[in-house]
Amino acid sequence: MHEIFIDADGCPVKDEVYKVAKRYGLKVNVVANKLKNVPKCDWIEAIIVGAGFDAADDWIAEQTGEHDIVITSDIPLADRCIKSGARVLGAKGREFTPDSIGNALAARELNSYLRDMGVISGGNKPMQPKDKSRFLSKLDELVNAVLRESRNQ
Repeated sequence: MHEIFIDADGCPVKDEVYKVAKRYGLKVNVVANKLKNVPKCDWIEAIIVGAGFDAADDWIAEQTGEHDIVITSDIPLADRCIKSGARVLGAKGREFTPDSIGNALAARELNSYLRDMGVISGGNKPMQPKDKSRFLSKLDELVNAVLRESRNQ
């Protein structure tokens, strides 16, 4: 089955995911420790997991597989989902792939180390309109790729 899983805590592109999923008739699983403002539709499921630190990540990683799409900016979660065969897209339109995830994990560790040492501070740049546009375009591309791949099997 083709499903989209959203790591919903702090996800700035939920509305964009709903728009694309509706167009293609895909189920959306919105996963978080607590949820607010999830549309009431038969194709959107709000999934509230336990309050544990990685409870949402664990649930998503256990449920995803081939022909699924995961929306997350959490690089370790992206790695786990890629290993299960899912396609993974960050909120700013960057696809995490088997070829790119190693570099993303290394950069994450390096940045964490540099923050701990006080060399760098701050977090990610705020979301810009061009980021949402890039995300929409890439999500549409991924959905089409997943649909093609599943038809060819």
